[in-house]
Amino acid sequence: MTTVTSQEIAQFRSLLADYPQALSALDLIEDCEGDLEDAAMTLAIRAGQQPEAENSEWLDALAKKWRAVICQAQLRDDLLNGKVLLTMEELKKIPTFPKILATPVLMYVFKEGINNFCQPLDTVK
Repeated sequence: MTTVTSQEIAQFRSLLADYPQALSALDLIEDCEGDLEDAAMTLAIRAGQQPEAENSEWLDALAKKWRAVICQAQLRDDLLNGKVLLTMEELKKIPTFPKILATPVLMYVFKEGINNFCQPLDTVK
């Protein structure tokens, strides 16, 4: 289980104040007592997806599916510098990215550690 604190939720809330969908996701994460997997599953079901894996496995798999995008040099630098808003803007431009799940995915990446999350791609280069 990946859990975020109320302080981390508040930090994301201030960074993503201009994104109603992100704020709604943060409300749900808060309602789930910071459990990112539970919140992500609920958001996915609301979006018409039917996740079939365990909660923790599903969010991890979703984040890994988008690792190549999230870990692109510019987005990775933005995340490392706390520029979540810029990353959110770029993710919104990708038609196949599940926008409703962007907030829990990015919070998951932060909890994993951006460099740790991106490390498997670093060894490929």
